[in-house]
Amino acid sequence: MTEPAPRDDFHVPPPGEACHPSEDDTVTLLFLCCHPELSRTSRIALTLRAVGGLTTAEISRALLVPEATMAQRISRAKKTLKNAGVGFTRPEGEEYANRLTAVLQVLYLIFNEGYTATSGTALHRADLAAEAIRLTRAAHALLPGDGETAGLLALMLLTDARRPARTGPGGELIPLAEQNRTLWDHERVNEGIALISRALTTAPVGPYQVQAAIAAVHDEAGEAATTDWPQILGLYNLLQRLSPGPVVTLNRAVAVGMVDGPRAGLAELDPLADDPRIADHHRLEAVRAHLLEPAGERDAARVAYRAAASRTLSAPEQRYLRLRAARLA
Repeated sequence: MTEPAPRDDFHVPPPGEACHPSEDDTVTLLFLCCHPELSRTSRIALTLRAVGGLTTAEISRALLVPEATMAQRISRAKKTLKNAGVGFTRPEGEEYANRLTAVLQVLYLIFNEGYTATSGTALHRADLAAEAIRLTRAAHALLPGDGETAGLLALMLLTDARRPARTGPGGELIPLAEQNRTLWDHERVNEGIALISRALTTAPVGPYQVQAAIAAVHDEAGEAATTDWPQILGLYNLLQRLSPGPVVTLNRAVAVGMVDGPRAGLAELDPLADDPRIADHHRLEAVRAHLLEPAGERDAARVAYRAAASRTLSAPEQRYLRLRAARLA
């Protein structure tokens, strides 16, 4: 059987125009945009352009990249696929499973960048997070039996539900423990809980489902003091077995600190100091400071907060971390 000819336009509209692919094409386009021939940044850019229908200007603003650079990136991605002779077909078998993993990762990265911008003056890029949710909804609608797609959608909804309470009147960051939970979007909370509850009982458990379950435990707590931290720690133990990595270890250290005390949490951070994937990341120092403070080591916590502030490019995070340091002076 002859393979269909490569599809050069990928439903990409001309500059200045935006359109969304038909429902039948959505998942096929997602798989195409997340082809292994492309780099991670190219996958994200092409997904937002071809599947999301965002203009090049909108993508460049969302990702804080010059428009000309973004246009070149998208053009190179399309050319790479064309030169590779990639057809507009959905992969099968093992390739399907591997590509679906890449699709979900790209959607996850788009959402994370929208929910907590890695740089700039704003904590959120709400439009980017909304687009990630829209695309994940489309994927879930066409792949209703896939537990990880449902888990990722649930994770996004449960996390994004807190967005109205994450910033104060001046755009300042408000941590989870201090948020006014009446401001959360409880309709999204309920939808997310229903999604993850169903996925956990009908599909094999995967990392996105476990992360969604952790988010659900947080969202179900009426106030920070009633959070079921032992259950969260148990879920992180499971996540560490399913998908080990430095970010999981870092987040688990917080749960250990809440269950077994801050010094136990600090001990969990020790191996990360030599892990090049996270050793220089601001979140490692921020978590260290967060655990040092209740341990009574105010001077060390202040130093860690300042170190964390110096390592992030997000202005709201910098202000928050410097304020925490100043309070300990």
